[in-house]
Amino acid sequence: MVFQISTVSTIQAFEDTKAGVKGLVDVGVTKLPRIFIHPPKNLRDIKNPTETHFDIPLIDLDGVDEDTGTGEKIVDRVREAWETWGCFQIVNHGLPVSMLEEMLDGVRRFNEQDTEIKKQFYSRDFTKHVTFNCNFDLFSSLAANWRDTIYCLISPNPPQLEDLPTVCMWVYY
Repeated sequence: MVFQISTVSTIQAFEDTKAGVKGLVDVGVTKLPRIFIHPPKNLRDIKNPTETHFDIPLIDLDGVDEDTGTGEKIVDRVREAWETWGCFQIVNHGLPVSMLEEMLDGVRRFNEQDTEIKKQFYSRDFTKHVTFNCNFDLFSSLAANWRDTIYCLISPNPPQLEDLPTVCMWVYY
């Protein structure tokens, strides 16, 4: 993929702010920047989103500890879902709903922080346990997506408490 020089410099300028799309909103951007506009040829085959229905694969962990055959079937379903969809939803995982809600609240708190605090975590180094960025594929995709992401790698080696954003610490520990 080859971008025009002006587009590459625009993408780099956006990246250098380390503020993500929330940063654009915070400064009052009223027009969608060009880097977020997909070329018309990419949009031709996209169906009307209101008419699209997705059935994301559901992986049920019920009984995984009781029967090795169940575990093998679950692994097969996870593999198939990942290879086919690239995502899946897990149910009966044993995590309390309150913990899941607190995790979502922690992400909201992180994103609502002052940009200067979030910049400390802005990185494209995915070997770090905790990173924040806008579009993991920002420099290789035809257009950016309107999203910011905080990554926290938990396994196999969880991050140290001091590596986590303060607003997310008690979610994890």
